Amino acid sequence: MRTRKPPKGQKSNFFQGSTKRGPQRQKSAKSGSETSERDSWLYGDHAVLAALANPDRKIKRFLTTESKLQYLMEHQPGVVKNPSSAEIVSNDDLRDLLPEQAIHQGLALKASPLPEHDIEDVPSLQNSPDYSSVAILDQVTDPHNVGAILRSAAAFNIDALVLPARHSPPVTGVLARSASGALETVPLIRVNNLARALDKLADMGYWRIGLDGRADQQLDQAIKSAEKIALILGSEGKGLRRLTEEKCDLMGKLPISPKIESLNVSNAAAISFYEVAKSRLK
Repeated sequence: MRTRKPPKGQKSNFFQGSTKRGPQRQKSAKSGSETSERDSWLYGDHAVLAALANPDRKIKRFLTTESKLQYLMEHQPGVVKNPSSAEIVSNDDLRDLLPEQAIHQGLALKASPLPEHDIEDVPSLQNSPDYSSVAILDQVTDPHNVGAILRSAAAFNIDALVLPARHSPPVTGVLARSASGALETVPLIRVNNLARALDKLADMGYWRIGLDGRADQQLDQAIKSAEKIALILGSEGKGLRRLTEEKCDLMGKLPISPKIESLNVSNAAAISFYEVAKSRLK
């Protein structure tokens, strides 16, 4: 059984009883893997409109059908700040440009990558001066899952999402559409060495809490009274890797029925983020 221990640099009495982002460090674009021309587009209402509203995005091309632009001008005035910059295209044009079966809803754009962050930037990304929560994904490779996790992270004020530079999906249209606009509000931090990043989070005072169905205690007990939480979720199927688990200060599990062995990682993340948010209100 694991014992509760304070993060590095913290004394044993560490525990005590609207989104605004800090300064962003401009860096060169990085990607989890190479993307094709078709994959480099953002598409769909939420992903495109959120990108258009984000001042950190430099829009390179904005494509829309005539009917969609007219609808936006009538029902969401101001969301397209410069209608003259829009390229009017047909649905067939969009189908030719975008990945097969992409649900574009008459909108697509290309934009510059968002400013990237290092793990050392986490303190500047806190939503609250009183507490902080970050999520770490250990080789979660499905872009639909990562996008859904981003959406839940935005809903429950997770400060940042940390992923390994390898064995995680690139930020493409699939991930962005699944994130439903959250890609523009939740910072992504890609790290070359996840174990080293976890050590740095410990040095910053974060309790590293792994999610595992075999844990001895439930998650709400593991996070009880924590001011800084680094919640770690494992890959689809394999869960946390051994080295990642060894870096955890505590392990927690969700109180799911014995009728089912586990949840999809994006569902588990949503419930876990809710538990963290709920613990802040106590």
